Amino acid sequence: MMVESKTNCLKVAWLVPSVEAGAYFGPIIRECSQIFEGTAFYTGQVWPNFSLDDPGASYVQVVGETKFLESTKVNDGYGQGFILASPKIVTYLNQYRPDIIVASAFSLWTLIALLLKPLYGWKIIVVYDGFSPNTSFKSAGVRTFIRILMCRAVDAFIANNHGANLYLSQILKVPKDKVHNYPYLTPDINSLLRQSDQIVMDKQLAKPVFLFVGQIINRKGIQALLDACCLLKDKSVNNYTLLIVGEGAQRQELQNFVKEKGLAEQIVWTGWVEYQKLGGYFQLADVFVFPSYEDVWGMVVLEAMAFGKPVLCSKWAGAVEMIEAGETGYAFDPYDVDTIAELMRRFIDQPELVGVMGKKSAQAVAQYSPATTAELISNLSKALTL
Repeated sequence: MMVESKTNCLKVAWLVPSVEAGAYFGPIIRECSQIFEGTAFYTGQVWPNFSLDDPGASYVQVVGETKFLESTKVNDGYGQGFILASPKIVTYLNQYRPDIIVASAFSLWTLIALLLKPLYGWKIIVVYDGFSPNTSFKSAGVRTFIRILMCRAVDAFIANNHGANLYLSQILKVPKDKVHNYPYLTPDINSLLRQSDQIVMDKQLAKPVFLFVGQIINRKGIQALLDACCLLKDKSVNNYTLLIVGEGAQRQELQNFVKEKGLAEQIVWTGWVEYQKLGGYFQLADVFVFPSYEDVWGMVVLEAMAFGKPVLCSKWAGAVEMIEAGETGYAFDPYDVDTIAELMRRFIDQPELVGVMGKKSAQAVAQYSPATTAELISNLSKALTL
């Protein structure tokens, strides 16, 4: 899709209380700045190693501090609670006076923007990343009722996946013509490769290389992945590498497990890796594995596909809808360790599948990019302000 010209005289403001793990927002911001007369991105928590050299970073403004107040812990899923964002956003919006607000989900900032809408007359587009049991609050009647009221004042929604679409239309009663189903969170290969030349591995990686990228926490299902590796070891299948990129509270526990089970030759830990270096690890990999017990989306799945990698994806991740079984990868139940091991062995025994499926993965996500996301927002903005 091509953008003919800048959206004349329109200023857009993004309200995203936290982008702690969202460096991928940078390219989207950059593309919006190419379309809109004015672009501002407000957040209370930026991504690690945030730098003004990052794509789109010059448009980011930090407003106060965002905190997550957790009320209920869930061992293998998201904790329930409340995102506390700074009320100082009112001052920033009053000074900037945007025509269009792109607000993330149903945060406090979204509520503030809706309450101020009659005064300032801006149009509000809500982007909703995805649906999962612990983020929908379907059992919380008051919270759901508040969301239903908020939805009535929203001008348009972008649902990142079909689960989000169904939640908005069926639970929150949003008219279908207000919801645009489109994966707006999309990868930018160049951003992921900015410093990939700095990657040095300590040892030769046995092929195929299975890659996991993400937080080392229980919700991400890495224990299930390691249990599958144990099953492969029991069958004397050792000719592969599992490369784990990330950091988190469960890392030491899982490293101890790997040593106990004699898997040290197969498992390689890198620790946390900067976003601009991640592309090099996707290039090193043969197959991407995402065993999460609960994820509203899973941006890393699309990033792996953009690099032409087949994906083994948990059926409880929102991004699983991007996977076509037998074509671009396979979906699995992360609680079914036998199936994870079986799918890994399929690529170990049939290495030709890597190239065939990887090519189809790249083709499947080629139509989505930060540029197409920016154009969607531009088209919605034009329609809303006519």
